[in-house]
Amino acid sequence: MTLENKKYLITGGAGFIGSHLTNALLKKGANVIVIDNFDNYYDIKRKRNNIKPFKKLQNFTFIQGSILNKKKLSQCFDHKLDAVIHLAAQAGVRNSIKNPDLYYRTNVIGTLKILEEVKKMANPHIIYASSSSVYGNSQAVPFLEDNITNNQISPYASSKKSAELLCQTYSNIFDIKTTVLRFFTVYGPGGRPDMAPYLFMKAALDNTPILKFGSGESMRDYTYIDDIVNGIIKSLEQKFDFEIFNLGNNNPITLNQFIAKIEKVSGKKIKQISKKIPTGDVSITCASIDKARKKLDWTPHTSLESGLNKLYKWMNKYV
Repeated sequence: MTLENKKYLITGGAGFIGSHLTNALLKKGANVIVIDNFDNYYDIKRKRNNIKPFKKLQNFTFIQGSILNKKKLSQCFDHKLDAVIHLAAQAGVRNSIKNPDLYYRTNVIGTLKILEEVKKMANPHIIYASSSSVYGNSQAVPFLEDNITNNQISPYASSKKSAELLCQTYSNIFDIKTTVLRFFTVYGPGGRPDMAPYLFMKAALDNTPILKFGSGESMRDYTYIDDIVNGIIKSLEQKFDFEIFNLGNNNPITLNQFIAKIEKVSGKKIKQISKKIPTGDVSITCASIDKARKKLDWTPHTSLESGLNKLYKWMNKYV
């Protein structure tokens, strides 16, 4: 399916994943409408800079506002959309424990408001960005999409799971074509500054210490941004009644191994300050991607070392 001249709404489109997706869709000739409220969870200058190159393009429209604002959402849906990619969310597992109300308003009520608009579309189609955190501390590794996911360990994780359930409910009632994508630790150029890949690489470049939580044996399935964007686009090209897919690298490594890779790529030894593992952090994430391979024809192509090299070059130039 060609994406040229299609109209897509990306919520949270000024963020890390959203801006990379926007760039990819614009290059394919799609019309992209972005709504973003420039939330201050991290420096909003980064988000402004993310979308700055797009503003001069005729096939790009930006609407500044919250997905909780009915008037702003109506402006978005006035564009007679072909699909919605719902990325907007309050991010951060640890912060959600301090501010659960904020997370539920944005991630659950915000998703409800999006779905209320999507159901009015002529041919409703939504891609919902969920998270590996919905699996909690699952002992069944790798994580399968049909695993029971009722044991989240942070308000962030449970808000994402709640939004998944809303998507499924609206799909059932209103015949909305729906794809839920569970992302696994996305990193790359322009990545979120609160996440380990960015934090550790910056520490290496600045010769400052990192906080290492626990013994270093916790594991993460790091997934490069271009692979994630490719998975979203493949989800746009197909319409499922309702499906959930993991988008992960299917190759988890320990925190200690990850630090060693950062040191190898940067050529710097990283100083470490040991801390207790925070409440809400899971011990392992590991995606089974068999379903995505089979039904989406999606496979990640970027190794962790290759992705970290790209991150290193970008940070050397821009940070």
